[in-house]
Amino acid sequence: MRILELKAMRGPNYWSIKRHKLVVMRLDIEELEERPTDKIPGFLERLKALLPSMYSHRCSEEHEGGFFERVERGTWMGHVIEHIALEIQTLAGMDTGFGRTRGTGEHGVYNVVFSYVEDAVGLYSAKAAVRIAQALIDGTPAQLEEDIQRMRELREETRLGPSTGSIVEEATKRGIPYLRLNGQSLVQLGHGVHQKRIRATITSNTSNIGVEIACDKEETKQLLESYEIPVPKGRVVRTEEGLIAALESVGFPCVIKPVGGNHGRGATIGIKTLEEARIALDVAKEISRSVVVEKEIKGLDHRLLVIDHKFVAAAKRTPAAVVGDGKHTIEELVAEVNKDPRRGFGHENVLTQITIDGHTLELLQRRDMTPASIPADGDTVYLKATANLSTGGTATDVTEVVHSYNVFMAERISRIIDLDICGIDIMTDDITVPLSENGAVLEVNAAPGFRMHLDPTTGLGRNVAEPVVDMLFPPGAPSRIPIIAVTGTNGKTTTTRLIAHIMRSHGNKVGMTCSDGVYIMNRLLMQGDCTGPISAQFVLKDPLVDMAVLETARGGMVRSGLGFESCDVGICTNVAADHLGLKDINTLEDLASVKSTVPRSVRRDGYAILNADDDLVMAMRKQCDCKIALFSLDETNRLIRQHCKLGGLAAIYENGFITISKGEWKLRIEKAVNVPLTLGGKAVFNIQNILPAVLAAYVQGVKMEELKEALSTFVPSPAQTPGRLNLFQFKNFQVVVDYAHNPHGFEALGRFLSKVTDSPKVGVIAGVGDRRDEDTVTLGRLSAQMFDEIIIRQDRNLRGKSDNDIIALMVKGIQEVDPNKKFTIIKKEDEAIRYAISTAKPGSFLTLCSDVVPDALALVMKLKEEEDRVPFSKADIPNLNRELLG
Repeated sequence: MRILELKAMRGPNYWSIKRHKLVVMRLDIEELEERPTDKIPGFLERLKALLPSMYSHRCSEEHEGGFFERVERGTWMGHVIEHIALEIQTLAGMDTGFGRTRGTGEHGVYNVVFSYVEDAVGLYSAKAAVRIAQALIDGTPAQLEEDIQRMRELREETRLGPSTGSIVEEATKRGIPYLRLNGQSLVQLGHGVHQKRIRATITSNTSNIGVEIACDKEETKQLLESYEIPVPKGRVVRTEEGLIAALESVGFPCVIKPVGGNHGRGATIGIKTLEEARIALDVAKEISRSVVVEKEIKGLDHRLLVIDHKFVAAAKRTPAAVVGDGKHTIEELVAEVNKDPRRGFGHENVLTQITIDGHTLELLQRRDMTPASIPADGDTVYLKATANLSTGGTATDVTEVVHSYNVFMAERISRIIDLDICGIDIMTDDITVPLSENGAVLEVNAAPGFRMHLDPTTGLGRNVAEPVVDMLFPPGAPSRIPIIAVTGTNGKTTTTRLIAHIMRSHGNKVGMTCSDGVYIMNRLLMQGDCTGPISAQFVLKDPLVDMAVLETARGGMVRSGLGFESCDVGICTNVAADHLGLKDINTLEDLASVKSTVPRSVRRDGYAILNADDDLVMAMRKQCDCKIALFSLDETNRLIRQHCKLGGLAAIYENGFITISKGEWKLRIEKAVNVPLTLGGKAVFNIQNILPAVLAAYVQGVKMEELKEALSTFVPSPAQTPGRLNLFQFKNFQVVVDYAHNPHGFEALGRFLSKVTDSPKVGVIAGVGDRRDEDTVTLGRLSAQMFDEIIIRQDRNLRGKSDNDIIALMVKGIQEVDPNKKFTIIKKEDEAIRYAISTAKPGSFLTLCSDVVPDALALVMKLKEEEDRVPFSKADIPNLNRELLG
């Protein structure tokens, strides 16, 4: 078996709108296509023995054991691998269960699709599932335990921690979108201007000064002491001499910890001798140069959590420990404790497994013990100095018994230090009495962990993420910006650019993606084809943007899905033959299914705007769970009339007007001939692009007079519509630069040229390497019908074919229509353009179909400037002066 391609979907996609996280594996099962599972001796028995928990897989049988029944009757290996990939993720602690396996139409090749929780784990599980299936086929040992452990490690390396994850989960429940800004815990909640950021439990609202104070333990203690908050006696030292002087003041037992430490790193408690103090000093100095030496306060470790200056939770914490039974060694007792099903690897469970590390050995040594020692019956042996859950400690929720004075004190401390989220560590024997009578504040923590409150070992879990999201997004506060997504085979870029222009005119700060680049507030920030999910998220991350207009092409949707979870308006301009035969998209119906991802992702209160003149686009409305608006060049279109009769919304071209139909009422915006984009009404395909654009703007609250004004100021030019019908008037001929590159686009361009009276018509054309041969031949045929003379050039990127093969297909199409049609082959685009312009006859009309639009436009404008340049000599100066003086 061979994995031909492996990718992770991260947004709404071709396979599922609701399930964003999917692995898609293109798998060649080779000779196993002829050997379903019932033809492989012993396969089912070995599968049951290795993965007995797969009995719970129902498959299409709708009952437990259903999948095993399918295997017994005979199913193909891609289907088996789908189920193995799901099961091993579940065994690794990531329960997930969606999958489907579909043939590609190619013999033995399948798309194996299944859900994942963490993408790195999902991709690994695909490869592991293939290995496991092969081992089961061969009857050799599978490395199941190793694979499961590696998946656990990958999860811990890549997933959000419990604190960040809980906030993201709470935000998601409220419909607040999120984006990870790095591979760690920096997360954006909300989009554009409404975004807030968190890093673990530090937020956009967190005071930088507050964090600095909290990170300096000595400064924190001094500040609290000045506000009459009880704190332990202590001093900051850097040298052994300073340590000795501090011990004379503080005394034993004491605690030594780094000034800038957190999570208990470098801290040593219960120090009773100078030698232990020297060792603890060295340990602390590995974390920071300055070290705190303070009196040890006896009692129980408590953490009070304050969010938005309000007390929300409290936990009593106990360091990792074992209790002796007089029979077993410490190492054996640890192994027994780790059998608790609540303990897991990293943060996968409520508790973390206890490990014996160097710090443990130091603690044991201070008691003259080793891991091989046998503690007396009932003897508690602490294995860590601090009570962190991440090192195996336990937590008991005590929120409801905290004394009111201690609540008052905690909320006051949050304001003293100036932290919106803070964890206050308290040592006291009894949290139910005022701290002023019994105990002290040890530390104030910026970015406190939430795990002990979310999932305490004992007591009630507290949803401490809720007040964080309440603080960041109070009731009624927006988190989303409107998203208008545009897809289709042709017209996407012009429609996208026009919508962005209208919304800018309306006063919005627009972020736009298109095939030319990414624009923020009309400034080009990224150049190139930016129609995929990464570019979309670039816009949604920008803090200036309050409206996103996103061209959304097939490639990005097939590769990894949409870059957003839902949109407010989703437009499909049309579906026509282009890119067929790529990525298992072989038919127009396949392509329509991909394009439907955009309208299917529209929010329930949003609009899917569909082309009523295109049957494949109209079929999408059945899949949409939102409002529907239609557009058509034909005001008598039966579907439009039915839709409007029922009170629907549409945009139509009627009696020469661009019109919005609201029910059966017509709201005329402007005559098409008066709109610059239509080139006097000749560019009918641009009228078709205008219709969904004005509809999208209208449903976003743009008024009719604003629409008319915006249409009048949107001119087809290199600045506003680069490569989309850009017309240049040379002295004796005209040149148009256009991006037409597929049969549908050529047909639309041909209809425009049929209304152009200039002659001869000359076309500079090219085929594309990643298209079907029949599509390239069709381009040749259409070119022969459109142009009197043809110059064949070649794209810069051949995409898998030779230039001679592509040119031969173009020539074949040309000669099928007219064997005598004049054509010239000039492979380099710049040379072809120069030749066309330098040999242009008076009155001719040149059409340059370009794939690298910026370069083509730059060259045409340069040649135009050279033509416009007037020869000038010194002899002209006197005459010029006389003209200026009048």
